[in-house]
Amino acid sequence: MAKKPELDDFRVPFFDADKKLKPFDLSAIDPSSKPFSLGSKDEDRERLAAIGAQLDDLQEKLHAQRHRRVLLVLQGMDTSGKDGTVRAVFHDVDPLGLRIVPFKAPSEREASHDFLWRVHSQASAAGEFAIFNRSHYEDVLVPRVLKSIDDDECERRYRHIRQFESLLADSGTTIVKCFLHISKDEQRERLQARIDDPTKHWKFDVSDIEARKQCGAYEQAYENLLGATSTDYAPWYIIPGNSKTHRNVMVAELLLRTMQGMKLEFSPAKESLKGLKVE
Repeated sequence: MAKKPELDDFRVPFFDADKKLKPFDLSAIDPSSKPFSLGSKDEDRERLAAIGAQLDDLQEKLHAQRHRRVLLVLQGMDTSGKDGTVRAVFHDVDPLGLRIVPFKAPSEREASHDFLWRVHSQASAAGEFAIFNRSHYEDVLVPRVLKSIDDDECERRYRHIRQFESLLADSGTTIVKCFLHISKDEQRERLQARIDDPTKHWKFDVSDIEARKQCGAYEQAYENLLGATSTDYAPWYIIPGNSKTHRNVMVAELLLRTMQGMKLEFSPAKESLKGLKVE
């Protein structure tokens, strides 16, 4: 009997500073696979709705405590489904205490500081669940592909990211990082759909075509950063994403496991309110 897949089967091995950096091999995971699908899209949507209700309850406890923090980092190639993941996974979660941060190219002011300057202020506050749609990883990924930073600077940025995420973790932030993994053929279809459908033109930029021409370079850059920045306090998970419904279920399952593991509860009752009557 085949072994039932587990979420940790898709976790990138933790970085080991004592060993020479070994890039994570993305080809080891089939982006069209659906290991956490229940069988049909309808079944997967039902499962997603059930998880959503549980996440809503857990997020309310997180927000009520105003102590712990959660940060979800979503990365992936163009059209990998970062926006769609947020809409689907958090559809049934109360927006109170949720915050979505979309990272674009740095502004002139942001670029005049160190590359993490603009990121730290957007990290989760106490009782908050923050979602990074793209992230600080863009500031090591894109410059490396465009060759505006060299190997030494790239390694320095990996180290700074590990230290930054360690600081967040030590300050009470639970970090989950998901790489939404789609095939080159799937990306082509999604880009073409944006071109063919006028209602999706706002999502399309000609630069997407240019970036696609460098798909191999971006994949190599991702493999390097995944291998260099997956840690026990901020692990990376590879999410097979050709199937949108599977992608959503897998991310939701991962978040459910993570938040259940936090043992969240409402704050203790206030003795000062015992017996208080509202006139």
